[in-house]
Amino acid sequence: MPVLDRQDNVFLLDLGDGENRFHPDWIAAVGAALDEVEKAEGPRALVTTATGKFYSNGLDLEWLFAHADQHLDYVVSVHDLFARMLSLPVITVAALQGHTFAAGAMFSLAHDFRVMRADRGYWCLPEADIDIPFTPGMSALVQGRLTPQTAHEAMTTARRYGGRDALAAAIVDMAVEEAAVRDTAVEKAAALVAKAGATLGTIKARMYAPALTVLRDRVAPLG
Repeated sequence: MPVLDRQDNVFLLDLGDGENRFHPDWIAAVGAALDEVEKAEGPRALVTTATGKFYSNGLDLEWLFAHADQHLDYVVSVHDLFARMLSLPVITVAALQGHTFAAGAMFSLAHDFRVMRADRGYWCLPEADIDIPFTPGMSALVQGRLTPQTAHEAMTTARRYGGRDALAAAIVDMAVEEAAVRDTAVEKAAALVAKAGATLGTIKARMYAPALTVLRDRVAPLG
């Protein structure tokens, strides 16, 4: 399960050491961590990362298939998490030390910045290959954070981007060696801790208002 720590003014949220899929308990734990970050006072920033082969492998499809009657509520909870991260009033940096797929990739896009391992691991939106269409909220998030060309390629071809390719496509902001991923993300976050506060939250809310409106739709989240 996710664990929140703090190094000076930078909060570190380790998402776990497995596939870090979006199980309801995992979503709740991440939400509780964001609560703690948001209610803290003074300069601060947030880095998310994980331990092991995966940053996040996306939705917990096994849980979802076993609880089909909760499908709508589950999607709403995932959208809420994306919206929460996208508009969080602190600088957020995703340290992508491992595979980052599907909803995990979308979650990374909801951060302000991304640092990815250069030599191994993939960032991928595999929905076209696994026959699961993007929800309107997911589409709005991806298209709001990537260039039109990259969003189109990533969403329609399910391309797997290695770190250097992801950097070239502006999916990530830095691609570094494995040992430097977390430290680079913390360094980036630490340089921006003074930005935290209501003004930053308002800037993000207005910048991404179209995506946030769709992500927060409770009437027709599936389209």
